[in-house]
Amino acid sequence: QVQLVESGGGLVQAGGALRLSCAASGRTLRNYAVGWFRRGAGKEREFVAGISWRGARTSYTDSVRGRFTISRDNAKNAVDLQMNSLKPEDTAVYYCAAPAREYTTVLLTDGEYDYWGQGTQVTVSS
Repeated sequence: QVQLVESGGGLVQAGGALRLSCAASGRTLRNYAVGWFRRGAGKEREFVAGISWRGARTSYTDSVRGRFTISRDNAKNAVDLQMNSLKPEDTAVYYCAAPAREYTTVLLTDGEYDYWGQGTQVTVSS
């Protein structure tokens, strides 16, 4: 069993930045793809960004491409999401997720992930 814990959320003004981190316990994240998702108030959960197990491939939803960057920090056994130029519409609870299978490329849909963190709130004020 693996536990994922998100950190780094908070309140920020529009145009500001936050860095989220997804840390794992119970196993190393090094061999696994990781995804970030979010759920805004009254909205469906949506894919935000994903990274392959080697870190060579990344994918972003259109609304965050060019503003968000996903990266691996194997020394910390974590995957980070750097969020720049934040907008009020980025306000949501952000979740990280990992699959049970090792050595996969970027996974784009929530059904492909087996383990989820409890989420961290990001609020962007206008």
